[in-house]
Amino acid sequence: MWANIALRSVLKSSAGVVRESGSLCSSVKTWTGSSALLSGPRVSCVAGSFAVPPPVRHYTQGPKRKTTLESQLIDLPPTMLKMDYAAVPVAQMTDDVVKKILSLELASHGEKLKMKMEQMIAKVQRDENDRNSLEVRVAILTAKIRNFQEHLQKHHKDKSNKRRMLMAIDRRKKLLKNLRLVRYDAFENVCEQLGITYTFPPEYYRRATRRWVAKKAFCIKVFKEVQKQKAQQKLKMKRSLASTDMAATNTRASEST
Repeated sequence: MWANIALRSVLKSSAGVVRESGSLCSSVKTWTGSSALLSGPRVSCVAGSFAVPPPVRHYTQGPKRKTTLESQLIDLPPTMLKMDYAAVPVAQMTDDVVKKILSLELASHGEKLKMKMEQMIAKVQRDENDRNSLEVRVAILTAKIRNFQEHLQKHHKDKSNKRRMLMAIDRRKKLLKNLRLVRYDAFENVCEQLGITYTFPPEYYRRATRRWVAKKAFCIKVFKEVQKQKAQQKLKMKRSLASTDMAATNTRASEST
């Protein structure tokens, strides 16, 4: 008796599992058939088995391509001697091993940057002894800015160097603006030699609110009143000076008679 009851319970549970798997399989079939975007192998539905379809990912955008800046130190040949040994004649007569040590091939990044600065200064300086003109300072700041840009391309989270780069850009803008007003031909030469594109700053714009319009009208009214008072004071001063001059001339005339 107990064996028959256990057998019936086992059969009922297996039949329930088969029914549930069949219903799930039919629902998955209708879902996959209705969606036209998903593509892939169909679900295999067998009595007592259920296979989940693999996830399908549709990427609308491709991978982002990072723009790589070319280093400004590319044009420096590795056989060039360092700045401290370029003017030494003995360095040109040494063997290859010593030349390799004294050349830019084994130089640090700072020494290469100094050589690049000297090249850029030589393009725009007024004479050989010019080290403090506007053109030279613009060239030095340009080399530093490009060095910061190359560094931030690799280390984009370096906030301190990004702040230094923005400060150098602001200083160069002020120098270029001053150079453009003082010597326009030198300004054009600097931009051409160093590859700088000068853009004009945006015009000042402020939304005209009711309060700002009223304040502006009041300031204009006060300015006109102040100018009127100054004009009256000047007129009084002129009249007083004229009266003193007339009195002085009258006294002189009376004394002479």
